[in-house]
Amino acid sequence: MDAREPEGTTPVLTIDGARAAIRLNRPRELNKITPEDITALMEHLDAVERNDAIRVVVLTGTGRAFSGGYDLGDIAARQQKAVPQAARTSFEDLANRIEDFPLPTICRLNGGVYGGSTDLALACDFRIGIEACEMLMPAARLGLHYYPSGIRRYVSRLGVAATKKLFLTAQKIDPAEMLRIGYLDAIVPADELDARVDALATSLAANAPNAIRGMKRAINEIARGAFDEDAAGRRHQESMRGHEIKEGIAAFAAKRDPNFR
Repeated sequence: MDAREPEGTTPVLTIDGARAAIRLNRPRELNKITPEDITALMEHLDAVERNDAIRVVVLTGTGRAFSGGYDLGDIAARQQKAVPQAARTSFEDLANRIEDFPLPTICRLNGGVYGGSTDLALACDFRIGIEACEMLMPAARLGLHYYPSGIRRYVSRLGVAATKKLFLTAQKIDPAEMLRIGYLDAIVPADELDARVDALATSLAANAPNAIRGMKRAINEIARGAFDEDAAGRRHQESMRGHEIKEGIAAFAAKRDPNFR
């Protein structure tokens, strides 16, 4: 624990126009995630989803790490009380909620990412990290069989070989390896992180929101082997008659940026 870091709080939600930012905020403890944080994160996601003006969500951390993962003290306490399932299910639900969130999500990796927080970041649609970031999945070292949907997410997004290396060896990897296996979409110097995240968020927010929601859903369903092709087909047909395609074609013809409301 670094006494120079400010006291922590539950995650903080800020909204700036079409963008929402959710920031883990326990820097003295490397933004470990407590049960109270899970509740707050779920509430923030609900609030964002109810706000029709928001088009993109950025998840990040305060201080020198993105997150040290779930609070091991809470896991140990629940294990002694013979109720470990409750902790696991709550965190798993949070990761799944992020993956299935209808808006595009960006994880702004301001530092290292460890344990369960690696899955929260992986559940986001995009991950941009600084040159000093690293990741570690220590489940095997802790004697923990990871929750099923987390393993599925790793395999579907990173592949079998990378998932086995991360889970079975419990070895830390550097940003170059994170980029190679597809965990990171980009590595940037720390002083360029905000600019790169801003550029991606601006690009995402400018695109047709209904089309993005539908295609994100289809991509996630295909990745987990549960593709509802009929529903995707209906969304496709609806888009051909919708207001977004009218604006998109009109903007293309007029050589201007589309304005999707």
